[in-house]
Amino acid sequence: MTDRPTNRLTDRFTRYPLDKVHRLFEPGPVVLVSTSDGRHANLMTNGFNMPVRHSSTIALVVGPWDDTFTALRDTGECVVGIPGRELLEKVVDIGNVSGADVDKWERYGLTPAPGEAVRAPLVAECFANVECTVADDRLVDDHDLWLLRIEQAWIDPAAPAGAEIHHRGDGTFSANGELIDLRARMTKWEALTRD
Repeated sequence: MTDRPTNRLTDRFTRYPLDKVHRLFEPGPVVLVSTSDGRHANLMTNGFNMPVRHSSTIALVVGPWDDTFTALRDTGECVVGIPGRELLEKVVDIGNVSGADVDKWERYGLTPAPGEAVRAPLVAECFANVECTVADDRLVDDHDLWLLRIEQAWIDPAAPAGAEIHHRGDGTFSANGELIDLRARMTKWEALTRD
């Protein structure tokens, strides 16, 4: 009998359930997606989002199980509000109810504010708001993935840097911690480091 060599690195690992792998890839910040069908403004909590192109495109996963899906499909526009830590409990609560059953703006004491580029309202309590139109919906039917064109963006200059919150995929959250400035080292991407 031949002894199989031991690979010490792989010996320390154990299999991870495939249905939980998304937890390893912390998605973008938890955001509030605002839509309006012209009669009714709605909010949804979203934790599956990402930048696609610098300054022009972001992506969101929004499926037909969300009231926002229909408004996004019908209007082709939304606002993505980025809340800070102080809104985390409200953000979770917003994700637990349907806009078909309750006015989330009123129930959670949030303030809709007019934007410039889309009819959906900005979320005044969020430290940043990004007005978007649908750029590409070819991946929606198969993957619930919407590519959104950034039309206008707003930020509260008084908000602390790195105020975003992140869902860890299991009901726990993390807030951005220490800001580590390595802009001087990013020589290949220097254009991205300028304010």
